[in-house]
Amino acid sequence: MNAKNEHRFDGRVAIVTGAGRGLGRAHALLLAQRGAKVVVNDLGGSKEGEGVDASPATDAVNEILAAGGVAVADTNNVGSEAGCHALVETAVREFGRIDIVVNNAGISRWAAFPEADAENLERTLDVHLRGTWHTTRAAWPHMEKQGYGRIITTTSTGMLGLPENLAYATAKGALIGFTRSLAVSAAPKGILVNCIAPNAVTRPSESAKKPNIVTDSKMDPELLKAMQTDLVSPLVGYLAHESCTVNGEILVAGAKRFGRWFLGFTQGWLDDTDSMPTIEEVAGHWNEINDLEGFYVPRNLNEWSANFMGHLA
Repeated sequence: MNAKNEHRFDGRVAIVTGAGRGLGRAHALLLAQRGAKVVVNDLGGSKEGEGVDASPATDAVNEILAAGGVAVADTNNVGSEAGCHALVETAVREFGRIDIVVNNAGISRWAAFPEADAENLERTLDVHLRGTWHTTRAAWPHMEKQGYGRIITTTSTGMLGLPENLAYATAKGALIGFTRSLAVSAAPKGILVNCIAPNAVTRPSESAKKPNIVTDSKMDPELLKAMQTDLVSPLVGYLAHESCTVNGEILVAGAKRFGRWFLGFTQGWLDDTDSMPTIEEVAGHWNEINDLEGFYVPRNLNEWSANFMGHLA
């Protein structure tokens, strides 16, 4: 690569949550390698969100420092609003600004109904959804004041449906709504908000109820290599860069493949008669309602409404 064309982050400050291990660590290392000053946040708990251990964040920072980068460790709990605000305060205190927030932290508490109880849901939402919400909200005034910011949220294709993955999928689905809606108000302020769905072997993708896919000797070594976390980070790096103009999108990355995940609508069936539509007519036009030909991808609610209600204009 020509050094002149290298995407660098000199002068930029990034927060990466859950950066002590896995995907977050890979993101933090790449951003630091390209010149960003990085706040490596990690509570250091188990994949279920239990316990505290400062060593994952500290080890990641030491790796960055050894490579000539700049980073500080932060062990605030993004599962609490106070922890999220303290994390952002760390970035501003240490480096004077905040340009990039990579909301990566997550836990995995596998359960299906009826075992998936209120605690399972709330603990999962605390880290994935509320942690993203509160960290972004705490960083927002700083980004708004400087007229610049890049926010990345982390969803999952697990949202598409996976047994005993209910709370996780619910939280990840909510993050898509958060990203899409925040992006609309963010753009005029110079802030871009995008969502990434990683495809990699990480701790949250493991389960005590399933074989450990990281250590299972039956797993193809080549597949395991293809699922390594640092193959996701280049897309995170692009979304975090000042040259990026993408906003409100969902991108998928892993195993050296990068793609877009979009929310599309069929044209559906329009009852253009003067009578009230019936259940039987809906059933009779089911194929037309589901026909993918001519589907459209709205950028926001207003664009969808203009299309869906266009026959009333």
